[in-house]
Amino acid sequence: MSRSMTGRVLIAAGSDSGGGAGIQADTKTVTALGGYAMTAITALTAQNTKGVFGIHEVPIAFLRQQLDLLMDDIGADAIKTGMLHSGPVIDTIVDVIEEKAMDIPLVVDPVMVAKGGHPLLDPDAMQVLKARLILRADLLTPNLPEAEILTGMTIKDVDDMHHAAEMLLSLGPPAVLLKGGHLSSEEVVDLLVTEDSTREFRSPRIRSTSTHGTGCTLSSAIACGLAQGLELEASVERARNFVATAIATAPGYGNGHGPLNHAHTVEPAA
Repeated sequence: MSRSMTGRVLIAAGSDSGGGAGIQADTKTVTALGGYAMTAITALTAQNTKGVFGIHEVPIAFLRQQLDLLMDDIGADAIKTGMLHSGPVIDTIVDVIEEKAMDIPLVVDPVMVAKGGHPLLDPDAMQVLKARLILRADLLTPNLPEAEILTGMTIKDVDDMHHAAEMLLSLGPPAVLLKGGHLSSEEVVDLLVTEDSTREFRSPRIRSTSTHGTGCTLSSAIACGLAQGLELEASVERARNFVATAIATAPGYGNGHGPLNHAHTVEPAA
């Protein structure tokens, strides 16, 4: 029995040659959740489960061409950004959003450092990220190390997370999903914070090394939900469940931080 494809998601992010994160994880996630994924690739990376070993930047004019062609023809119901490594890349994406996509939900995953520790954002791009992209976001989805960089504070526990989330809201987005997976606790706590409400999402920690691309996957799953008309809270809840199952059923590939099982929703024909 075939499923209909609903929700056009435009993703601006880097390519992961290992297939576990970046554009590859984004595309798999949106497809697995019944949406339609389009991509504007910001950079190519040479990486595997052990780390990032090279980055090849896409020319700015070509990035702009990708964005323009997609928006002018197919259009989008949600936009998600991932690895945006430089100020000019961020400026280009925001320019297109301001010209063609002001009413489209924007999910910003502020990717700064790869799982293995390789920096993915130029230091001089931080101000552009804050002044332009985060200011335009409908939802910001930092993990704890990214939140620490954005706020300048150290986050040691859930109380610190609440304080950091309020600081992140002051940067301009109407909603922040602060992901608590980096805390050393038996439960994973994520905070969804808006000006009017705070919700703690709690789930048992899955002990696994197959966690490469969890942030990309979660943010793309949320963007897909928004594109399909789900309310923010429902979209976050579905996305968290999708990621948890993807970790729990991961294939165990590679010798480092392995990829998730993005295809767990897919039922192959016999």
